[in-house]
Amino acid sequence: MFTLTNTKALITGGTKGIGRATVELFLELGADVVFTARDKKAVQEFENELTQKYSTSHPRTITGIVADVTNADDTDAVITFIKGAWGKLDILVNNAGTNIRKKAVEYSSEEYQTVINTNVTAPFNFSVKAYPLLRLSDYPSIINVASIAGVQDVQTGSPYGISKAGLIQMTKNLAVEWAGDGIRVNAVSPWFTETPLTEGLLHNPEKLSKIIERTPLKRIAQPSEMASVIAFLAMKASSYMTAQNIIVDGGITANTL
Repeated sequence: MFTLTNTKALITGGTKGIGRATVELFLELGADVVFTARDKKAVQEFENELTQKYSTSHPRTITGIVADVTNADDTDAVITFIKGAWGKLDILVNNAGTNIRKKAVEYSSEEYQTVINTNVTAPFNFSVKAYPLLRLSDYPSIINVASIAGVQDVQTGSPYGISKAGLIQMTKNLAVEWAGDGIRVNAVSPWFTETPLTEGLLHNPEKLSKIIERTPLKRIAQPSEMASVIAFLAMKASSYMTAQNIIVDGGITANTL
């Protein structure tokens, strides 16, 4: 039950941070993986690194695809590739995300739309387009990477919070709608994690100090700690879990002081 052997997984935003850690862990647990990212060089380098690592001792199907999750043609191309290569999909991890940290009154309409399109519209489109392939799996699972910002204010930008709250609600809606097809849908909501997306903020000593002070475990999370929860939600071991938002926050949401 605690394995991903012989499963087929698609992970968006797979070259950095939580996505990268999830790709690596899924491969360690026996999955075949397709991952996406926008940076062609990063995709090729990561694919080459992984292929070299697993080519002899633990053969895996490892494919990186250059794709912008907000581009409909790119989304279609990824789904078409998976249909041709595997004929089904067991696991979809909607991880790709972005943020523009500004005060609400400073956002342009284009910036607002970029955050919404990347963080909630793209996962919805990927889920819907992957639905026919997920239905063919014996144990299909979708895991959406949301955020603590989707359940409370963390001073990281209103549009980001709006998008992650929408992603959490989408998780619940699709979980109920697709339960009859055996498709489980869950979300993982991290607190501040050491990734390129948070790098600028965490390098500010004053902000870092405030974050750690509020966090009962007194440290920033690592991407691998989020990947392990994502992996569990993809396993048969979590087969009765759906429509859940798993908060992985070092205790922050319990700390009212």
